[in-house]
Amino acid sequence: MFDKYKRRINYLRISVTDRCNLRCEYCMPAEGIKLLSHNDILSFEEMFEVAREAVELGVTKIRITGGEPLVRKGIVDFVKMLSSLEGLKELGMTTNAIYLDKYAVELAKAGLNRVNISMDTADPEKYKKITRGGDFNAVIRGIEAAKAAGLEPIKVNCVIRKSKLEPDAIGVKALTEKMELNIRYIRWMELDKGEFSEVDGGEGGKCSICNRLRLTANGIIKPCLFSNLEYDVRKLGIKNALLLAVGEKPECGTTNEVGKFYNIGG
Repeated sequence: MFDKYKRRINYLRISVTDRCNLRCEYCMPAEGIKLLSHNDILSFEEMFEVAREAVELGVTKIRITGGEPLVRKGIVDFVKMLSSLEGLKELGMTTNAIYLDKYAVELAKAGLNRVNISMDTADPEKYKKITRGGDFNAVIRGIEAAKAAGLEPIKVNCVIRKSKLEPDAIGVKALTEKMELNIRYIRWMELDKGEFSEVDGGEGGKCSICNRLRLTANGIIKPCLFSNLEYDVRKLGIKNALLLAVGEKPECGTTNEVGKFYNIGG
């Protein structure tokens, strides 16, 4: 699939849930959020049909996101479903890794290729504060389990305020070097203000080469994270929603007043 700016669209991010076991300061309010009803959330069978159609149209890479994808029951079976798609070349997941030690082996056997880990500090007490209760030791166990299961290369997503020379970012960098992981620095973003920048160490935020679509847990195709454009697969039909999203994908992001990181998947 090519959009009107001649960008090849071959990457689909699937948010399987808006639920998360953490309350990170930049993602959720301390009191939590109003969750989608179970009737609104797509079944895994519905998500698979979207993925199948997307792959038939030219998508070769899928990343599973959330919320936190490992909190959704049946996630391993969903990975197995996706890995069966002929033409899919890469299947990844973004996770906070809290539950990864429990699922790493099963995910690898089901066909998951690799994982990205969210980590904004290497200080256990600071991590607990930023995530409002997260266990940093569980993250380390998750990373070690992922390495042992072969879910590599492992990339660490580190959110920074302004610079990768901030103390927390330096600490995460030292840890990734010690554990032989890759690191990406993601500038703190504001959807409704249109504040975003290119990811240091990745391709995110580079509008001129953006190749992605996003599927939210309640069935909305988003052609751009920083846009209000959205196409409902249940109302429009899967293929039509995908093609409309590609056809109307903006040249560059602006603002998004209708979504949040926790329900789009970042």
